[in-house]
Amino acid sequence: MSPLYHDRSADAAMMAMDTLPASTTPPRGAAPGFRPTATLPIRVELSRQLRRRRTQLTLAFMVLLPAILALAFQLGSSSAGPSTSSFIDLARSSAANFVMVTMFFSASFLLIVVISLYFGDTIASEASWSSLKYLLAMPVPRMRLLRQKLIVAAILSAVCIVVLAAVAAGIGLVLYGAHPLTTPTGETFTGSSALWRILLVIGYIAVQLAWVAGLATLMTVSTDVPLGAVGTAVLLSIVSQILDQITALGGFRGFLPTHYSFAWTGALVEPINWADMTRGTFSSVAYAFVLTVAAFLLFRRKDVTS
Repeated sequence: MSPLYHDRSADAAMMAMDTLPASTTPPRGAAPGFRPTATLPIRVELSRQLRRRRTQLTLAFMVLLPAILALAFQLGSSSAGPSTSSFIDLARSSAANFVMVTMFFSASFLLIVVISLYFGDTIASEASWSSLKYLLAMPVPRMRLLRQKLIVAAILSAVCIVVLAAVAAGIGLVLYGAHPLTTPTGETFTGSSALWRILLVIGYIAVQLAWVAGLATLMTVSTDVPLGAVGTAVLLSIVSQILDQITALGGFRGFLPTHYSFAWTGALVEPINWADMTRGTFSSVAYAFVLTVAAFLLFRRKDVTS
């Protein structure tokens, strides 16, 4: 047994337990004070995930991306074509516009990868380290183990989205100022109206990507290879985006989970177009619910050997 194998297994076992009152009545055959329903607290799992290099690098990239975009806009403005130049000018017109453009570039791929990483790595990584069976042997109930890990994955995903938007807003304020939010159609929004629309866009993107979380969850309980779970979720999202571009599919495209990915643009008109955002929210939540339930059922019956 290698030191790396031993360290990860021991770490998983120790993190699964929390300090419990000595007066707690334990289950038959269990150690005094042990309660399965108190194993693997959120704060313990969150602390464990925050110490992982992939979490730290992902959060760091959320901070760096707006700076990279601002630099790219600055360097590329002189050589861009007319349409691209106008797009860059729009992004550089205000902090609010810079946030919108940053979310536009991130929503269709980067955030999908981030969410797939956090959710697709939950169970598969433990299995790949051969620590999953030790977690379940504590015993941490299977459904609680998966639930706690999904809650932490959701927290980290939400933090990434918020950090990305907040850093973009900060850089935008420094470089472009607090001018009105201007849409490609020429409409402008100021003050609380602009802030409300920005928050609506960010919230919709987070909810619309819930289907990716559900898919990655199903993948992570289906394999012992984290890269396979993450890669499959990303690949299927790309396939869905490609199919959505094929107009010959007609009404079938409305059933694709990515069909309403950019319905948040309805928040940038007056009055707000709620129709597509409502459909997109319902579609994503429905996909997420079905995929997550399937993941719990599969994990409940899974023969864990690693």
